[in-house]
Amino acid sequence: MTPTDVRDTRPAVRTTPAAAVIASVALVELSSGITQGFLSPLLRGLTQTLGVTAADLNWISIANLLASVVFTPVLSRMGDLYGHRRVLRWNLALVLLGSVLVGLSRSFPALLAGQILQGAFAGFFPLLVGILRNRARAGADGEGESRRGISYMVAALVGGIALGLVASGFVARTVDSPTAALWVPAVAISLALAVTWPLLPESAHRPGGRIDWAGGILLCLGLVAVMLGLGLGGTPGWEWTSGRTLGCLVGGVLTCVLWAAVELRVPEPMIDVRMFRHRNVVVVSLVTLTFTFGMIGLQVANPVFLGTSPAENGYGLGLDPFATALAMLPNMLCLALGALLAPAVAAAVSDRLTLVAGSLLMAAGYLLSLTCHADGALFLAGTAVAGLGTGFLQHSTRTLAVESVPADRTSVGSGINELLINVGGSIGAAAVLTVFAARTPAGRTLPVLDAYTTSWTLCTVVSLAGAALALLYRTPRAAGAGKELR
Repeated sequence: MTPTDVRDTRPAVRTTPAAAVIASVALVELSSGITQGFLSPLLRGLTQTLGVTAADLNWISIANLLASVVFTPVLSRMGDLYGHRRVLRWNLALVLLGSVLVGLSRSFPALLAGQILQGAFAGFFPLLVGILRNRARAGADGEGESRRGISYMVAALVGGIALGLVASGFVARTVDSPTAALWVPAVAISLALAVTWPLLPESAHRPGGRIDWAGGILLCLGLVAVMLGLGLGGTPGWEWTSGRTLGCLVGGVLTCVLWAAVELRVPEPMIDVRMFRHRNVVVVSLVTLTFTFGMIGLQVANPVFLGTSPAENGYGLGLDPFATALAMLPNMLCLALGALLAPAVAAAVSDRLTLVAGSLLMAAGYLLSLTCHADGALFLAGTAVAGLGTGFLQHSTRTLAVESVPADRTSVGSGINELLINVGGSIGAAAVLTVFAARTPAGRTLPVLDAYTTSWTLCTVVSLAGAALALLYRTPRAAGAGKELR
């Protein structure tokens, strides 16, 4: 090994104070949360401002998630190869560009275009995990430090979502312009980029290699086609038996199969599909799909329900944007609490039971919302219970995904989990879009109550399926599941 090689592999992060690293990581995830949460209080008003239906609004989630599917694997792999900090800076700049476009948007297509660029925030988490795990490599309690760091990141992410809710709701209430609150994420991302630019350390440990562009393109094309078929399936012109819908679904699945075949042949795949031969990797992946189905699938439905006037539509709570933001805080605060408690719960009862408990809590919360939606207090209690379960699963699935891969593939391991979060969320958003579109009377912007009850029922059933799948998880005997994948 040459002297240059020694310098390249020495962890440079030791020279950066831990407090600065944690503060920077938290700030980036805070800005990510604000970007993800700011629209919720505005959704009901956007149906009038932009002239769209509540069903159309689900395209905001779908467009954002489809973009995340494209960005996540590429940004994650680039971080491992070229440096997590370097790629994160470009990542922040890309999200900032999308946020500016959202702020300037005065039409629904422009808003969707900005949301597509904002979808690059999915790269934040795996890149930040790479920075944290690079620090932990030199520590005596590397796994414990990594788990705590991920817990703090999830809490900061949720705190950002809550802050985004309140900030945009407050701006919408106090400023006359109906689109002024669309600038909230641009302010947050600008602050994160300016503060973290000089503080975050670079990861000196890089495995070398190249990006598997063929695999990345095939994966993105396959997933986007499947999500497009699911999202438009059942809408006018895209009936489930139509050539368009079947072409997207079948073509997408075949493309994903081709992607898997290609990844098995290339020496440095974008995602090593051999990892999915391991039981725990499959279980964690499936649980991730189930919990994000409801978490993101209801991202539009619940805020619209909260802002709908019962006097005019026969259901809803009739809250203004700021009150809607405050009403969503119990879910967010419990989500953050669940993420912070998850490491201690897992240590006390095992990772498997933590996964099971999280899924059951989500099912119980959705069931309470379903049965008590006419009572505001009980409805919000249901969202809080679901939030606690979501927090357990946000932390546990992300932690186990990182621990299942070698250290030099940290961002890729986290990126796979982020990708699955986006896929599960896309399926959930597509399912709710289909339900809303089918139950929105012609000439109206809002669906009938049955659209919401059907959506809550679906999320309850899927969460129960997640609990059953979590029972299949086996606690590794060795400390660090990544060893069995080397």
